[in-house]
Amino acid sequence: MSLMERFLPEWQFEERHERWLPGITTERAFAAVVPALQAKDPLIEKAIALREWPGRCLQRMGAGGARLPTRPFGFGSFTPLGTVPGHETAYGLVGQFWRLDYGLVPVADTQAFERVQGEPKLVIDVCVEPETGGCRLVTRTRVHCPTETLRRRFVPYWYLIRPVSGLIRRRLLAQIHKTSLDIL
Repeated sequence: MSLMERFLPEWQFEERHERWLPGITTERAFAAVVPALQAKDPLIEKAIALREWPGRCLQRMGAGGARLPTRPFGFGSFTPLGTVPGHETAYGLVGQFWRLDYGLVPVADTQAFERVQGEPKLVIDVCVEPETGGCRLVTRTRVHCPTETLRRRFVPYWYLIRPVSGLIRRRLLAQIHKTSLDIL
């Protein structure tokens, strides 16, 4: 069973992207995953800043409501859920992602993620699959909204953010590929 199936066996929204890495072993590609996830990407940072701009403006104006975290959203916002060495790693988020402040529910670890009920959950994983002459990187993102009301609230956000999310995933795959070339 994949980590994705373990942590999010039911979902309403899914996105998948992949990239072929010719001449790269699965070990080398997998070793590049976390460093690539942690790498700075100016385009991704600008996309996140644009996403957070309305909330930050309201905060500066002293408007009430939920507050954005002091640090912009990024890799550190995710909870590591698990790793299958050399093959797959998964990260999760819990919250009402459409809200200006993301509505994130803090989850300290895998067990806390699994215990959360009644809130939308998101899992992203990165898999490395061996193939003749190289390997294939696959990233999947799934979201589960536990109630119809939450699902309806998420739908407009999903369709608005999905093109940018896809761009981010494709850039992530490219960064993993680039990083794997630097690993000896």
